[in-house]
Amino acid sequence: MASVIVAISLGLGLAAASGFRVFLPPMILSGAINIGIVNPAGELALLDGWGAFFVLFAAVVLEIGSYLIPWLDNLLDVIATPAAMLAGIGMMGSVLGAETDLDPIVRWTVAAIGGGGVSGAVQAGTVATRAVSTGTTGGLANPIVSIVEAIMAVFVTLLALLAPLLGLVLVIVGVVYAGKMIVRRKTIPQVAIS
Repeated sequence: MASVIVAISLGLGLAAASGFRVFLPPMILSGAINIGIVNPAGELALLDGWGAFFVLFAAVVLEIGSYLIPWLDNLLDVIATPAAMLAGIGMMGSVLGAETDLDPIVRWTVAAIGGGGVSGAVQAGTVATRAVSTGTTGGLANPIVSIVEAIMAVFVTLLALLAPLLGLVLVIVGVVYAGKMIVRRKTIPQVAIS
């Protein structure tokens, strides 16, 4: 039972990190697999090998670089939101498959609800934060917001890998914050952009 709780904590942490940046958590997980920190069992075997790591590294560079361009970052959220949810589901489902012997139906249901929900909530919080930044600074502060999001993705991923239960606490705090940002965005008057 303890291993299931740790696996769920790890999966939720990686899913939350995917809500900040889609490609950073799998890249870091691939690095952890390649240096022997994580066992590449089940679907995690797809991340085994330095080729997978460098493909993900290139994707990370493109993703982070694109988010540093004001206004393009808001357009990317249209793609990033469903991608983050899919990444969260994939990360959690893969971890549960590698670390537990849950039935595949149960595993992917938990992954869809937990991983997809957490990554979606975090992504919605980043979208709301960026919208507030765009509305209040005309997009000038968005690159700073983007850098903070990338740092959070790295931090949450490393915390999930090294201290999954502590990572779970951070995920809970993050989801509460995301909810507050979404509510705050709804109360701030929207700026018409023409």
